[in-house]
Amino acid sequence: MRQPCVYILASRQNGTLYVGVTSDVVARAWQHRTDAVDGFTRRYGVHRLVHVESFGTMEEAILREKKLKRWKRAWKIALIEQGNPDWRDLCEDLQR
Repeated sequence: MRQPCVYILASRQNGTLYVGVTSDVVARAWQHRTDAVDGFTRRYGVHRLVHVESFGTMEEAILREKKLKRWKRAWKIALIEQGNPDWRDLCEDLQR
């Protein structure tokens, strides 16, 4: 899926969360899953893609990412569970 997206990764259900933005969620999720880049997600084992929102422009996606990063943890968990109550890894649903 090549379009501006905001995504949330989790280490496990109710585990450590990471909010990011990308124009290619499939490639970015692969980078996180394979620990291709040193950083937060590698350090804390945050590899499960649990939430994705698509946008028409990167500017819209960045604004949403900034908003989500300011949200309380409980709000992020509620957002994830609204669309993905079982915390499935959504990478399985994505195709190039």
